[in-house]
Amino acid sequence: MRRTLFTQDHEDFRLLVRDYLAREVVPEYEQWRDAGLVPRELFTSLGKLGIIGTAIAEEYGGGGQDDYRYNVVLQEECARAGVTLGGLRTHLDIVVPYFLGLADDAQRSRWFPGLASGEFYTAIAMSEPGTGSDLAGVATKAVRDGDHYVLNGAKTFITGGYHADLVIVVARTSTDPDNRRAGLSLLVVEKGMPGFTVGRKLDKLGLTVQDTVELSFADVRVPVANLLGAEGEAFSYLGRNLAQERLAISVGAVAQARAALEMTITYVRDRTVFGKPVAHFQNTKFELAAIAAEVEAAQTMLDAAITALVAGELSPVDAAKTKLFCTEMQGRVVDRCLQLHGGYGYILESPIARLYADARVSRIYGGTSEVMKTIISKSLGL
Repeated sequence: MRRTLFTQDHEDFRLLVRDYLAREVVPEYEQWRDAGLVPRELFTSLGKLGIIGTAIAEEYGGGGQDDYRYNVVLQEECARAGVTLGGLRTHLDIVVPYFLGLADDAQRSRWFPGLASGEFYTAIAMSEPGTGSDLAGVATKAVRDGDHYVLNGAKTFITGGYHADLVIVVARTSTDPDNRRAGLSLLVVEKGMPGFTVGRKLDKLGLTVQDTVELSFADVRVPVANLLGAEGEAFSYLGRNLAQERLAISVGAVAQARAALEMTITYVRDRTVFGKPVAHFQNTKFELAAIAAEVEAAQTMLDAAITALVAGELSPVDAAKTKLFCTEMQGRVVDRCLQLHGGYGYILESPIARLYADARVSRIYGGTSEVMKTIISKSLGL
């Protein structure tokens, strides 16, 4: 179906991204996979081209286009090229919006030029070893001491934490026994602060070049000037950006499902079984036809959700519906595509095997499918 989501500016940006990926990323990608990490220089390189600073105001060196559709284009082109750019999606789609929405004038002057240029790469530290998705149970504490907070605690599953220059840490600055959600604050911890330690890099089933690490804080003195937003209001802030976070996961799910479909079509045309191309068999045709319909349905739903987000109208329930449908679709599609690859699909050097491994987390992070169903069912009065 014809898409009407993008303008010519978005398509021009697409060509810029496509050329960059083909020239700078694809030739190096296998080395990045072997290292389990993208090079830090990737982000400054993207910054020089203006690819990661689109949402930052022009006065700070950015593009002045706070339009989520540019992020969509970047994700789609990465999926088309068969690459991922480390934790860049988390940086752009999840973390930068907190800076855009909450930073005061002094913080904008300090941090925004670096965010636009790629000098500053970011992460957000929410999950803890004992809390998981229960943000109200955050145990990391920050105690006020003059013009600093003294921060102590540990975080885990932190995407982008290995390279991050600025880490937004969710910490408890006060306790209300009658309201577990109250008293949480956002503190920006900077690389190199004494007591801030980046721990081990966690090995994952998929997303091999996306660094995921543990972080620890031992009496880290964080200036009060690094408080993002108002003290004690973090829980409400975290809820505001969930719709975009879940939409970002949906964008990746649909783009990667489409990539799986396209590579499978190519494979079944070239692969011969019993003297005939695999594409010749009716089962292959029927499977791919059904997959194409599923991908198209998800794309249409996703584009409607993106349009709503850009207009400021995407509800948490609609974001949950979109994530649930798109990520579950991704899982089904990539599995069926792998099946059509036969034994080659199970070999890790095969792109479809990598897509299969990468796809599994989509139904977990950003809120599991079960959490999405809970949100949707509440909207039904259940």
